Amino acid sequence: MRIGVPREVKDGERRVALTPQGAGFLVQRGIRVVIEPGAGMGSGFPDADYRESGAALDDPWRCELVLKVKELQPAEYRKPRAGQTVFGFQHFAPEPALLDAALASGASFIAFETVGQEGGRLPILAPMSAIAGRLAVLVGAWFLQTQNGGSGVLLPGVEGVAPGRVVILGAGNVGSNALSVAAGMRASVTVHARSEKRFAALRKAFPDAVLTTAPAAVERADLVIGGVLTPGQMSPKLLARAMLRAMRPGSVLVDVGIDQGGIAETSRPTSHAAPTYVEEGVIHYCVPNMPAACARTASLALEQAVLPYLESLAAGRLDGDLRTGLQVRGGRVTHEQLARDTGRQYAPS
Repeated sequence: MRIGVPREVKDGERRVALTPQGAGFLVQRGIRVVIEPGAGMGSGFPDADYRESGAALDDPWRCELVLKVKELQPAEYRKPRAGQTVFGFQHFAPEPALLDAALASGASFIAFETVGQEGGRLPILAPMSAIAGRLAVLVGAWFLQTQNGGSGVLLPGVEGVAPGRVVILGAGNVGSNALSVAAGMRASVTVHARSEKRFAALRKAFPDAVLTTAPAAVERADLVIGGVLTPGQMSPKLLARAMLRAMRPGSVLVDVGIDQGGIAETSRPTSHAAPTYVEEGVIHYCVPNMPAACARTASLALEQAVLPYLESLAAGRLDGDLRTGLQVRGGRVTHEQLARDTGRQYAPS
């Protein structure tokens, strides 16, 4: 089998799904690797390094397995074909046209975001969620600055002046990583979650944080981070427009779950080129591919998570964690939650 790695075309997406080192690892195992010229440049991996690894520079869409980072963009809708497998983040639920294109192609689509869903591990999504959670606090702190349209609050505060208030919705991978950075900044942090399952560990690590299952109270927050994820499903709407309207003008919402629809009524996708907009006086940062801002770190972390599955796929095996990653095959939706969220017929694989 040949594994092809395209150059990402989504706005601001500079990650690559396979580094030269990963390509060399596969080549040594007898797997042919094809890299689209320029695919690694955004992460600092030049074509020459891929050549040295034994990979070929050519059209990756001729390969049986296409390894991507982000979901197909409109310019790529006609590239997949029957008998081909596309392995990457898919995010079909919020984009009906994307799902239609995938179904029409006849190809199989395995989603990074639901690999391992049955066991609750989400091994490929996890490192990207960790990066997004950490970035969420840094991004929020930047846009709180007055010259960026924010309210002028410094999250750590200063002697004699109280720190900024950070409210994190969700205590999972995104939420716990956001808490780590916000607590490190000495901000005042409250974490809201639906259950107390992770509270004991978080309380031990971050004794000054407030952990609660009560409904989110964001009116006094300077920064709100949406980190709630239900794998394979649309994000729950936790923030009504009126709740944001009650916040101080110039406060910031970072909606990490925007690639699954977002957690606020006012959220809509933005991009790295135009990352924010203001609604109800609140700065909204809703970039679906946040980790691309740290493309090299993110590419290396993503590759570590993906490599163990490539050998199975190259051998024609769709077993273990990969079973829950399969969302579309041969023109049918094979993921039950995706079928339910999109109103499509479910066809078990």
